[in-house]
Amino acid sequence: MKKSLAAAFPPGVFSRPLSRRTALHGLGLAMLPLVTNFTRAAVPAVPGAGRARAVILIFNGGAPSHIDLWDPKPDAPSEVRGPFAPIKTNAPGIHISELLPRMAKRMDKLALIRSVYHGHNSHNGGMHWATVGKPYAVDSTLITPGRTDLPCVGTLVGWLAQRDGFSRGVPPYVITPFPHCDSKVYITPGQYGGCLGSRFDPFVLDDDPNRADFKVRNLSLEADLSAARLTERLGLSRDLAITAPRILSPLTSEIDTFNQQAATLLQTGRAADAFDLSREPAAVRERYGRHSWGQSHLLARRLVEAGTRFITTVNGPSIQWDTHKDNFNTLKNRLVPPMEQAYAALLDDLEERGLLDSTLVVWMGEFGRTPKINAEAGRDHWPGCFSVLLAGGGVRGGQVIGASDNLGAYPLERPTTPADLHASIFAALGYDSQNLQYLASDGRPTALSDGTPIRELF
Repeated sequence: MKKSLAAAFPPGVFSRPLSRRTALHGLGLAMLPLVTNFTRAAVPAVPGAGRARAVILIFNGGAPSHIDLWDPKPDAPSEVRGPFAPIKTNAPGIHISELLPRMAKRMDKLALIRSVYHGHNSHNGGMHWATVGKPYAVDSTLITPGRTDLPCVGTLVGWLAQRDGFSRGVPPYVITPFPHCDSKVYITPGQYGGCLGSRFDPFVLDDDPNRADFKVRNLSLEADLSAARLTERLGLSRDLAITAPRILSPLTSEIDTFNQQAATLLQTGRAADAFDLSREPAAVRERYGRHSWGQSHLLARRLVEAGTRFITTVNGPSIQWDTHKDNFNTLKNRLVPPMEQAYAALLDDLEERGLLDSTLVVWMGEFGRTPKINAEAGRDHWPGCFSVLLAGGGVRGGQVIGASDNLGAYPLERPTTPADLHASIFAALGYDSQNLQYLASDGRPTALSDGTPIRELF
């Protein structure tokens, strides 16, 4: 929604004749509801699942060190364990890093998975695998989105919401404050509509919500345009469309959808209200932290209240957590304090407002960091094992699922893939991810996730 339609397609696409392949692809898109309805089976029995109505994904781009945060190794050699000591939590038998005292007090609400892994070592490749649940064609940072991409979990949740008649006056899928990326040049594939079409792109804030003059443009009517005049103009537009010759193509269909979405946002005013952080008391904004991460988390809560189904807060911009150098001072002094403040405030605020049980909150990065500390007091990329944290949405807190080996290098118990995590997210929302399908760009029916729900979560 943030990008123009022209920007979403390769140069020259509008000048190309409508090919048979393109026409068939458009027909395939039109048949998507038939595919999903036909293949939908009864949701398998996952005790406790199906309670979530929204998801907040907190994504630490660049990849934080699991050993220095969630999976301490105090008995490992000095070149592995690092300087941070483990501390007790309010969940018996669970210890996490001393860098996380707020989380230690809330561990009874959290489920910690210590055995997640995949196979891509580059940032954009890793972010794709972590958010889409499948490897990209190449393990590289130098990649960008395209219209043949498989969609990420957030895109699919937004797609399902629209398929099911979503009409809350807010975007179903929002990314704040910036998109997943290695840099603003190389944007992670999968987070946009991809093969589903640009109408399923997320609303990307692409701005700092902590700015004093922060305001999302084009979500409210201009002063000289009343709601009644807008309704008149929309009616005139529909009348003209009836008499005008129809051009049958996927592009014209998407333009109609964009117009409808824009009209809904403007007519209801609900989105403008949800994005207006000035409506929050100063004390609440301070509680989350007057920084980009804190205000993005606060915005996520406001969007959940307004009806958005999936919100990603990218703790960036870019790969802020890429601590190849000076890992320990960077975590202690710059990265962890604002992240933990915002995360703790979000959990508490959701609970106080009666929203935590219906909102699944997932914390993760694209991979972990190397067990062995490098010569520059840093840790390098490591997809062999990392940790993911979940809370709310029916998740049973106060537990650790899986375990890594004595160095935090590889899963020792309960190996878990990103696809398993996504299947669990869909299960929390009440979807059977293996029996709900969409059509990939080659026309192949593709399951929402190839993984298996992590039953211990619920």
